Amino acid sequence: MDERRLDDSEMATWLPTIRFVQLLPQVLDRTLKAETGLNHAHYAILITLAGRGESTVTMTELAQIAGLSRSRLSHALDSLEERGWVVRSSCGSDKRTLSATLTPAGRELLRSAAPVHVAQIRDLVLGPLTDEERAQLGAILTKLIPGVTAAL
Repeated sequence: MDERRLDDSEMATWLPTIRFVQLLPQVLDRTLKAETGLNHAHYAILITLAGRGESTVTMTELAQIAGLSRSRLSHALDSLEERGWVVRSSCGSDKRTLSATLTPAGRELLRSAAPVHVAQIRDLVLGPLTDEERAQLGAILTKLIPGVTAAL
């Protein structure tokens, strides 16, 4: 096996994977912006915060969960905070550690954006697959995520 080149079988898997991984965020971003004025990265941050209920999330946790660098996260949170959708505060015991919380306005925005996002995910990703294929895709991605996360 040539270590410098993917074989035909590997290439047949890799090319559609990379194409899908590159295209999906662009399509999701374009639709969310057009329908709600919110980009996909901001939506991911807001939905992550919403999943925590009333509790706060530290910047480190949020960056890991949302898959963003700390600088990109900071820039995104600046924008979300300016719009009144997120509030940042220092953690009680360690003033150097910042956390973020979703505001009521942020929750309302998510209520209007979620149906757009969910419909698109169903249309582009889940709908074309059978139940068995969805389970396989979930299992495959769950198996691959730790390696990618560890490489960050």
